[in-house]
Order: sequence, then C-alpha cells, then structure tokens
Amino acid sequence: MTRRLVLAAALLLTLPACGPSRERADLVFINGAEPESIDPHIVTDQVGMRLASALFEGLCRIDQAGRPQPGMAERWDVAPDRKTYTFHLRPDTTWSDGTPFTTQDFLYSWHRVLSPDFGADYASQLYVIKNAQRFHEGELKDFAQVGVAALDDRTLKVELENPTPYFIDLCAFTALSPVPRHVVEKHGTAWIKPGTLIGNGSFTLEEWLLDDRISLKRNEAYWDAANVPMRTIDVLPIGEPNTAINYFLTGQADLIMDKGMVPTSLTARLKQQPYFHTGPFLGSYFTRFNVTREPFNDQKIRLAFSLAIDRRRVTEKITQLGERNAFSLTPPGAGQNYQPPPGPEFDPQRARDILAAAGYPKGKGFPRVEYLYFPKPVERNIAVELQAMWKEHLGISVDLTKQEWKIYLSSLKEKNYQMGRSSWVGDFNDPGTFLEMFLSGSGNNRTGFANAQYDSLIAAAAREPDVNQRNTLFQQAEKLLVTDECVILPIYHYVGVQFYHADRLTGVQPNMIDDHPFRCMRWK
Repeated sequence: MTRRLVLAAALLLTLPACGPSRERADLVFINGAEPESIDPHIVTDQVGMRLASALFEGLCRIDQAGRPQPGMAERWDVAPDRKTYTFHLRPDTTWSDGTPFTTQDFLYSWHRVLSPDFGADYASQLYVIKNAQRFHEGELKDFAQVGVAALDDRTLKVELENPTPYFIDLCAFTALSPVPRHVVEKHGTAWIKPGTLIGNGSFTLEEWLLDDRISLKRNEAYWDAANVPMRTIDVLPIGEPNTAINYFLTGQADLIMDKGMVPTSLTARLKQQPYFHTGPFLGSYFTRFNVTREPFNDQKIRLAFSLAIDRRRVTEKITQLGERNAFSLTPPGAGQNYQPPPGPEFDPQRARDILAAAGYPKGKGFPRVEYLYFPKPVERNIAVELQAMWKEHLGISVDLTKQEWKIYLSSLKEKNYQMGRSSWVGDFNDPGTFLEMFLSGSGNNRTGFANAQYDSLIAAAAREPDVNQRNTLFQQAEKLLVTDECVILPIYHYVGVQFYHADRLTGVQPNMIDDHPFRCMRWK
C-alpha cells in the first residue's frame, strides 16, 4: 500500500461516510470556513475574498504570480506627476446579465465604499484618492469633489493625493471592485444571493448551500472567458483539517490553500509528500489586545504579556512549517526592502518585574482574562501554548474562549474581547497594507488604539516620495505600535501552504500575497 493510501486510511478511520454523490465540478476547492460575506465592499477575510475576486473584477486583476495586470481596464496612462491616472476600459464589456458595463459603475461603487453610512472596513484603502478621506469622514458632502471622474463611458480619471507606488496593485484589490447598481438598489442586502447576484468577474454564483458548498460557473459574458479553463467550481467550507485532508487524499477535492488545514499530528509526514507545497508570503500571525478594556488598557500589562512569550514554542512545537518568529507586524523585506524595527523579545524576568511594578507580583491579584480564538486544531494548540506560557512566566490564569468563524469576526469588530487571535495577509506588497490597519479610523483596527502621532506618521509616509525616508517613517510608526504601545503581540510570519497535484493541476503557485485566482487554474 502506498504512503498516500496509508495516510488516507488512517484518516478515514475517524471520519463519517460521505453523503450521496452528485455530478462533480471541474474543480473542487476546500475553503477554510463559511464566508462572512461575498460582497466585495464588505468582505474582510481571505475566505470570502477568494470568492469575491472570482465574481467581481476591478480595473486590474491579479495573475497566478500575484502581480497586477489589466482587468476591466485594458490600459492606462500616468501623468508626469504620478498622481493622475487615466484608465481606458475594454470595449463592449457587460455584467453577467448582459447589462453594459461603463465607468459609471466604478463611480457608483467607489462612492458606496466611501459613504460614511455604509461602514466598509476597507474604506481607508481608497484614501490615496484625492479627497476620499475627507468625504468618508464627513468633512465633504459632495462626492464630485473626490478625485474620480468619468470622462466618458470608457474613460475613468483618478487623481491621487500623492504619488502612490502601489496604486495599480490597489486597483486589483477586492474593495475597489465594481458592483451592479441596478441589482444592489433593487434587492438591497439580498443582492448577493444565488439567482440574484450579477457580477463582472470570471465566474458567476450558481448555488450557495450553507455549510455544504458554494457552486461557481464560468461567466460566459466575461471579457476573457475564452481563457478561463474551469467551467464549474465547487467551494467546500470545511474547517476541520483531518476532514479536509481526507477529501483531498481520496480524490473528493483537488485543492486546499489554507495554512490552518495542516493537522499538527501529521505535519512532518505531509511535508514529505509531492502534493504538499509551501512558500513565503506577506502574512503575519499575532495577538490583538483590546486597549479599551481592563486590564489591557494599561500599556505595562500589555508589555508584560508580550515579554512572556517564547515564539519558538509555537513555531517549532506546533506549526512546524518553517515560519519565521515575528517581532514585528510587517514581514521583513515588504515593499522596497522595508526592514521593521524589532519589538519586545522573550524576557520572562523583565515581564515579571513589570507585572510586579504594576501591582501584581507573581500574578497575585490579577483578574482572570480571556483569549479569543476560532475552532481549528492548530488554533486550539497555539491558544493552549500561549495560556501555558502566561501561567508559567507570569503566574496568570487565562481562559480560552472559542467562537465559530463568523461570531469570532463579529467579536473582534465589536471589540467584544480582551485578547484575540489575529492574522493579516498583505493585500499588496507594501508596508502600508499592514500599518494602515491600525489607523484610528480604520475599520480593520479592532483594538481601540487611536494615536494621533501614529496617524501622522502613516500620513507622512503616504506623502513621502523618497523610498528610504518613507521606510523610516513606517519604522517609527511600527515601533510606536509594537514596542512603545504594545497594541499587538507578533508571533510568527506565515508560510503559505497548498495541497495539489502539480503533475495534473497548473496555475497554482506560491506568491507574496497568497492570492490564487481560480481563472488561472487548468488541468493538464
């Protein structure tokens, strides 16, 4: 019996039988959870973004190497000041229902994202556009003053606040995708349901059965449909690693791309298999502190908790994928060789001294606190290890609180937690995609941290044309975030993981933003 079958057999012993068969899709992909949303202006998690990017396409799109390329715009011109972009849309493009696509669709969609009442967590990504922040914050009421204009049905002009080296990358990001006004306004929040959703991406939504599957079908109205090999895709929301691996090993699924889908007990064996692929990318795993709730409204307490963590106990004992221990939010080398300042390292004696000075010698009298995570074995194992280190080095008992994915995301957003498991994957290759998350007005902040000096440094970096000076400003901001204020506790920088048979499936490859478009995938 082959090693693959032995491994599959071992997993099958603990798993229930599969349900009734149905016609198999061209590609069966295992997503890590049920998506929070597939509205490109609402979704914030990688699980949902994978689907939103298949259903909608912006001015640019991402290729299999993670690089931006022309999407709905076939070309663009950049003014000498590098602040004005003129995009030329492809002729005769339509929505999936045949409705003509025009520049007005981008105006409506970007207005929607920036509307103060809409509440898009990613609205700040559009702040690079002239007056976008002022409009989003309510200072300006007239959207016509925002730096985006339709010169005609096929020509879109965008004016930026400052030269922005990653703007074309940003044009491929989900939050800047268009949505169909004629459908959104007719159906309200129900517009994303099967039979109602209309898109302009490479696939359409055929079926959505909660906790079962999401079925996609190639969009024959897509401008590049002739180069989309897969006709149908089933996306399965399987969050249990052993179940996911069993589906893959027995041929019921073709592709897994989630880092948390590696059963910790099988990591060493799986790493030796030809279908197991890894590669570095811009992603970080960390702990958020809710700085608005006691006792973590005290910077000294946050620092003590940070100093008590030996990251090697996580990366060498639990994850075991070769992750780099993290002492910063931003991975080293992001953008143009940005090198983040190192934050607090493992120093248990200093942690105890700080805790004692704060009034809790050896943890005595310290209130019980909670650590929030979601139910995957690797998350549970990391939570238990962190809990053990805080008890061992600080004498503090930490309760572990497990919540299902959607509830967990809601708790973070509403700041209904004390400490929480967190991660971030770069939306493009630039330090700003990490550090802008903690701006005072960012919907993705979720810590309660609001610091005028930090905001000022990030704003200055956005204006700075010199790469070295820009990196220096980012370093000052990151030191303030991680070392001076200890808003987060970095733990490790991710390694990407994909399960697929490279001798059969192509169009999947590790890349720096861990983005793998379905339209690029094909069978040999």
